[in-house]
Amino acid sequence: MSGGRRLAVRVPALARVEGEGALELEVADGRLEAVRLRIFEPPRLFERFLEGRSFTEVPDLVARVCGICPVAYQMSAVHAFEALFGCDPGPWVRRLRRALYCGEWMESHCLHLHLLAAPDLYGCRSVAELARRDPEAVRRGLALQRLGNELIALFGGRSVHPVGVRVGGFHRAPAPEAVRALQARLEEAVPRAEALVTWAAALDRPRHEQEFPSVALVHPREYPMNQGEVAASSGERFPAAELERHVEERQVPHSTAFHALLHGRPYLVGPLARLNLNHARLHPLAREALRRTGLRPPLRSMGDAMVARAVEVLHAAATAAELLRDYAEERPWAPVEPRPGAAVWATEAPRGLLWHRYEVDGAGLVRRCRLIPPTSQNQARMEEDLRLSLEALGLDRDPEALRERAEQVVRQYDPCISCATHFLRLELRRR
Repeated sequence: MSGGRRLAVRVPALARVEGEGALELEVADGRLEAVRLRIFEPPRLFERFLEGRSFTEVPDLVARVCGICPVAYQMSAVHAFEALFGCDPGPWVRRLRRALYCGEWMESHCLHLHLLAAPDLYGCRSVAELARRDPEAVRRGLALQRLGNELIALFGGRSVHPVGVRVGGFHRAPAPEAVRALQARLEEAVPRAEALVTWAAALDRPRHEQEFPSVALVHPREYPMNQGEVAASSGERFPAAELERHVEERQVPHSTAFHALLHGRPYLVGPLARLNLNHARLHPLAREALRRTGLRPPLRSMGDAMVARAVEVLHAAATAAELLRDYAEERPWAPVEPRPGAAVWATEAPRGLLWHRYEVDGAGLVRRCRLIPPTSQNQARMEEDLRLSLEALGLDRDPEALRERAEQVVRQYDPCISCATHFLRLELRRR
């Protein structure tokens, strides 16, 4: 780029992401002076909506935060309250909650892989064009996504904003014949999920390695979904109740979503981070499929996030099939007695660590609430990745090439912008 030349790239609306966002880049004298990932959705004020509500209402309310990952919000909430109230729903509820979470991972990951991310790697503008280029891949992906939705509906009553979850367990136990039918279809879907991993690994995807901390739950016996401690690849390990001591959220002027920093540094949550920290605890079929790809964690390229998602789809399908095997009806919930205090928990949403904190009184009414979703945790990492990736591409490229690469970088994180929006603090100075 010639000396003194200035270039501004504006993407007023990011395509193929969930929610509304924009991107601004400023290049001067061959240097990237500014990267602003603008999240401009209006604040949704969910944390304030929950104040004054009974803990019994919270699972249904937080399911409305996101239509793609409602189970994650419900699971973080119910586990938080049960931990505070001393309620142990027992192994039957725990097993079926993991099956429910498997359904959400399947539907969310397959939506991202086929409708949002894969068109980039085929040079397509949309999934409709991709379906003409590779109809088998799209059919397979949509079939696995539909199966995930049906698994959510089995326990939640419906696949979008489910209503079957309660503190203490479930409102009802599914009929054995319905569980047997879906379990058989999950068994049949495992080979398709294995083919999904092979397909994702064969795609010609960007491979730009970077250094960043991976943050996820870790568990001594299983690939984490709804239980475990928070761990970072940089060495930290702590219970979810101590997250606020390690992670700082900051408001930035150009976004209605906070930036989160781990001891002052951007970090990654999501499938790639989970795989980096927990690959040894994948289902054996998923672990073998990962081995066949030739990838060896820890993975440092966000281009490999597609493979991580495909591996987790296989893990979820195989795990759910096992969890539903030999199903028998039991009492679906345990009694709960509220007590005052702080209810805190974290689970692994499809996009990464989802942290909830509720302060409740003796009647179980929420007095204060704080939610930290995955996308707000990834936002600082996305901006850091944009800077490094565009510099590696070459800032002397034409604006359209920079714009396309920047959008692809953002899509690799599968941001759920609607989940991440918070109220923008206003600082007013009069002169």
